[in-house]
Amino acid sequence: MDSINYKDCTIHFNNDCYLAVNKHLKDNNFSKIFILVDENTHANCLPIFLEKLETNISIEIIEIESGEENKNIDTCSGVWNTLSDLDADRKSLMINIGGGVITDLGGFVACTFKRGIAYVNVPTTLLSMVDASVGGKTGVDLGHLKNQIGVISDPDLVLIDPFYLNTLPSNQMRSGLAEMLKHGLISSENYWNKFQDLSALTLADLDQLIYDSVIIKKNVVEEDPFEDGLRKTLNYGHTLGHAIESYFLSNPNKETLLHGEAIVVGMILANYISSKLTGFSMEITDKIKELFIGYYGKISINENEYAPIMELLKYDKKNNHGNINFVLLKSIGNPVIDCKVDDSIIIDAFKYYDS
Repeated sequence: MDSINYKDCTIHFNNDCYLAVNKHLKDNNFSKIFILVDENTHANCLPIFLEKLETNISIEIIEIESGEENKNIDTCSGVWNTLSDLDADRKSLMINIGGGVITDLGGFVACTFKRGIAYVNVPTTLLSMVDASVGGKTGVDLGHLKNQIGVISDPDLVLIDPFYLNTLPSNQMRSGLAEMLKHGLISSENYWNKFQDLSALTLADLDQLIYDSVIIKKNVVEEDPFEDGLRKTLNYGHTLGHAIESYFLSNPNKETLLHGEAIVVGMILANYISSKLTGFSMEITDKIKELFIGYYGKISINENEYAPIMELLKYDKKNNHGNINFVLLKSIGNPVIDCKVDDSIIIDAFKYYDS
């Protein structure tokens, strides 16, 4: 597969990943390499990566705990202190090997340590391959509020090797697939139609689908790197999805949701709202709901939880001037940004999801 260039970053695929990173190490006078992993990627992915690496540069491994609950400033402080203790300087390189937590947090740490060191993302989950590692968004959560602190800054390279997906549990695969479904709904009916029989998808199918999904996101962020307009469409399903994810993360009586699991609910809700406000087909809304729940199942959201979830909407990053802005659909591939939605319609959307 051809490499993808955007801005100052290049995305490589499959075996080209290792040719590219080894060339990058030869072409740049890095003083040290720091590899950020969690306990899962340390055990399952790091040995594969190191075997392909060709360099005499000193390598240090930094491990953090996995999970969204560890994507915070305290974890960053630990990594910053470790970098300092291990004599990292401005010519150091950071390589982030993992899912969205690792690439988001690792990118943020690299962008802020000594006002910025070079970094490379090696996404190892489907979610991070098609979403978190493309577009330069880095950052951490503020308490249970998603991605409130961060900067937009691109890595030198993104290395996407679907071989790492062989180590991934099925629920993590489904979580990543949610972002690919989102890409289809906001940009391309042709791409969306490839997912109509989710049970038939195999790892062999994923190579091209991942590539196409990366192209979709790359084209959006290239046109609108700082989310002034078009890039907001990537937040389709995320306004309520993030609120649901945050609510479940902060509530000890709820089982923590994976990002994609929450976003699937957010997309069902957004489609219902779209059917009421932007003319999206109710028939298609029902079909998408049936497809999503058939594959992801249904989570339990009680009526008394609507209000606390909706209260979290005020922290959404798309908001401005006190307004909560939704991304809705007129039709598949035809999104509308900056939509205002009455609370009564949001409540009706929750009831529709539960019906």
